[in-house]
Amino acid sequence: MTRVPFDEMKRTIKQAFVRAGMPEHKAEICARVHTESSRDGVPSHGLNRVERFVDYLHKGWVDPNAEPSLHLSLGSMEVYNGNMGPGILNAIFAMNRAAEIAAQHGLGMVTLQNTTHWMRGGAYGWLAAEKGYIGICWTNTETCMPAWGAKSGAIGNNPFIMAVPRKEGHIVLDMAMSQYSYGKLQVTRLKKQKLPYPGGFDNAGNLTDDPGTIEESRRILPMGYWKGSGFAIMLDVISSLLSGGFTTAGIDRFDKGSCGSCCQVFIAINPLAINSQDFIDNAIQETIQQLKSSEPAKEGGEILYPGEQSMRTRKESEKEGIVVDEGVWQKVKELAAV
Repeated sequence: MTRVPFDEMKRTIKQAFVRAGMPEHKAEICARVHTESSRDGVPSHGLNRVERFVDYLHKGWVDPNAEPSLHLSLGSMEVYNGNMGPGILNAIFAMNRAAEIAAQHGLGMVTLQNTTHWMRGGAYGWLAAEKGYIGICWTNTETCMPAWGAKSGAIGNNPFIMAVPRKEGHIVLDMAMSQYSYGKLQVTRLKKQKLPYPGGFDNAGNLTDDPGTIEESRRILPMGYWKGSGFAIMLDVISSLLSGGFTTAGIDRFDKGSCGSCCQVFIAINPLAINSQDFIDNAIQETIQQLKSSEPAKEGGEILYPGEQSMRTRKESEKEGIVVDEGVWQKVKELAAV
């Protein structure tokens, strides 16, 4: 197992982005977020996405110099055009702005049209929680999943994030509408492992736990079967209606890579505008205690709240270094080489 120190990974990714044409200060932020994603155990949207992002910069599908511009202001809600700028930077701006609005109104919502892939969506839930806000955000995507009952793709997996601030460790749910994201399939395949549960269909229509087979068929399984399919459709339509941007069908027509000109929604809520800190602490603590008192299905098993495993992986990575796939790490070093 190869492990890389945080600072070395961030420095290498930053250099790859600078070489691809990003201004240094923007490359610094993007490199940090990519590295943090790998540090927390999500390399599929961290280190493993660097090569694709560099390719999009070279193709002109992401404008490294673009900034979001205000399209509409409605008090507690603002709509911005992302102008095809780096998705990470647009998303950080949007969640920070939502928090600023929430500081004034109790709740703030910022939507983005015409933006690009935000990489790990959970990053913006963690961002909101670090500021003391409940965070809710989601994005639509290009077609990458069949609707329930279909075998050809028609809907996106449309990641959805919810975060609750907690001083002992934030509660953060980061999930795609598929049972496993394509990034998870990639990571599992690179490890030469099977999925814990079936995650899609093979070309013959049989459920399978083999990640490579699912990547080949493109028949990834909606989480909750028809429920995940319906959830994905609603997230897609609502993100478009709230931002004035493309639905998944429009993203497909635009055809500028993964999430090219997608729509995103960012909501920040100040829980202290509604409740006392004691109430908040008690509500969260009794929920955690009840979870932890559950009897595990397997002997020696443990019940974890959303985000708990990420925090454990983060601490391990900070102490021992970030786990990398050697082939992916070598490619990123080549992209960074002068």
